[in-house]
Amino acid sequence: MYKSNSLVWRIGGAQGSGVDLAASVFARACAIGGLNVFGTREYYSNIKGMHSYFTVVASSKQVRAHSNNVHLLSSFDSETVVRHALSVVPSGGIIFDPSVVKEDISKIPTMEREYVKRVLETLKSEGLGESVEDVLELAKKRDIVQISLPYLDLLKEVSKLVAEPQLSLLMRMVNIMAVSAAFSLLRYDFEFLSQSINETFKEREKIAKMNVKAAEYVYDYVRQTYGNILKFNLSPIKSSEERILISGTTSVALGKIAGGVRFQSYYPITPAADESVYLEDIEVFELKSEVEVESSIMSKTGSIVVFQTEDEIAAITSATGAALAGTRASTATSGPGFSLMVEGLSWAGMNEVPVVVTLYQRGGPSTGLPTRHEQADLLFAMHGGHGEFPRIVLASGDIEEAFYDAVMAQNYAERYQLPVIHILDKALANSIMTCRKFDPMKVIIERGQIVNKKDLNEEYKRFKFTESGISPRARLGDEGTIFWNTGDEHDEYGHISEDPLNRVTMMEKRMKKLDTVAKEIPDHEKLKIFGEESASNVVVSWGSPKGAILDSLELLKEEGIDVCYIQVKIMKPFPTKAMEKNLSNAKKVIDVENNYSGQLGKIIKSELGIGPTHYVLKYNGRPISIEEAFHGIMSAVKEDKKRIVLTGGV
Repeated sequence: MYKSNSLVWRIGGAQGSGVDLAASVFARACAIGGLNVFGTREYYSNIKGMHSYFTVVASSKQVRAHSNNVHLLSSFDSETVVRHALSVVPSGGIIFDPSVVKEDISKIPTMEREYVKRVLETLKSEGLGESVEDVLELAKKRDIVQISLPYLDLLKEVSKLVAEPQLSLLMRMVNIMAVSAAFSLLRYDFEFLSQSINETFKEREKIAKMNVKAAEYVYDYVRQTYGNILKFNLSPIKSSEERILISGTTSVALGKIAGGVRFQSYYPITPAADESVYLEDIEVFELKSEVEVESSIMSKTGSIVVFQTEDEIAAITSATGAALAGTRASTATSGPGFSLMVEGLSWAGMNEVPVVVTLYQRGGPSTGLPTRHEQADLLFAMHGGHGEFPRIVLASGDIEEAFYDAVMAQNYAERYQLPVIHILDKALANSIMTCRKFDPMKVIIERGQIVNKKDLNEEYKRFKFTESGISPRARLGDEGTIFWNTGDEHDEYGHISEDPLNRVTMMEKRMKKLDTVAKEIPDHEKLKIFGEESASNVVVSWGSPKGAILDSLELLKEEGIDVCYIQVKIMKPFPTKAMEKNLSNAKKVIDVENNYSGQLGKIIKSELGIGPTHYVLKYNGRPISIEEAFHGIMSAVKEDKKRIVLTGGV
């Protein structure tokens, strides 16, 4: 799918063997050379041993999604060959260790029985046997180039170069050797790889030097042995734009810091914990002049308290306590953790507490697919909790957007004095992407209505009835602002009250906030529109499918298909009027989501009375690729298929 100096590279191996590190070095080297990068990581829900792989797309053009069509596969082990060899495109290449080719596929212990069965059936249909060698033979039939790389022999030569005779101490360098072999085949300048290695190991100079030597030796070996065997190559480009290479969880974490968050609670859970772990690593940080400074004491440095709690209930309640004290506070979790948080979320809703929950969706139900992707928590995020209370649900569609949305979530929470759920997913969390350097000048901190003691001319009412539903907020301990918090219904002071008239008035006061939000937040913050608004085919989606949809729009246009894409960002309160306007002339409305039931489609139908005409859905635990978005939308438009289920990925 990708053209113009574009390449899809994949590396795989056992978890704990350095796959992620290798991918990071590869992606960084591409970015140093000015290329746009998008990488996505897949891994099992155990610590070590099972299979993981990382796909990196590098391109001279902007790239926002992964591809299932691989140009070059780098493998350490037999399983990577078996799982991914047939994802390589014709004229692409496979780097493999010759020592694994005789292995019996059925004896690879880490592959699921169902998958082994499918592979063996494919080989049998081609008249082949049951070994790794037979998979390579099938790949050869499909015009896939094979590059045998004897890692152990090469490592022995490297050991002489670095004066380290114990090979066991050098085994971790195999991943860097695989990366170097790939760049040699692609004829990509070694200097970019050397710089990437040095930056990766900048705190360990000796290890950096050893890895550079190993990489250089393998780069030269592959060039001399295989020359220009691959038709694909990768070249650096000049870029005037200042860019960064960043993951989704890091983007959100930085957005929280820039947005003034100074308390983060969490209980470890995949994939949300990565965000809090990153915040723990940078708990004390430099404050730039453009960013709000809390006090003269903190004029040069800032800090954030990161609190690992005993469970998710404690995570939401501690964040709520910090918010009551006036601190910008948040917590981060995934599906099962969010399920536990809803009682505390309801308490925050009753007490109009500005607290943010960052929700990273993953495969469910129950523990489900704890390290895999899904978008099935939308309806729960919008409605989870007992009773009715206002909340804002904000969904990010890409890594750059997630940074600014993390700031916006905090502003919404304090401006409207309610819980905000910032909803992302595993695909965004664990992907990496080159994007424009974040602009602190775009970060505006809005604290909302906070009581000034000079304006206190009467007894303070924390929950004062107002037309907007928003009451002047006091922080715990503010002079002259005594008030009460309780989980029960209460009056304007916070005292428990079961009076029926008070109940009606207080419920209406709280729920008015949704009307206020709907009126005050502009449409461009609620949804984004790409393509011609007059197009008869309208794609609606939310969250991480954004990248794959955007990257497929140009391809669809080449096929003569005009598509307008609407990305919904604020899910609650839903932008009903804006959606109604943009769907009024559509002949086909195609809902693209990573869930079984088309949850956004259900919301549209509930709000507008009409729903999508077609659905492109995926729920196998893997994100939507550019090819799948393209073919799925094509099937809906050209073949009029009403429900298309995508199944790509291994």
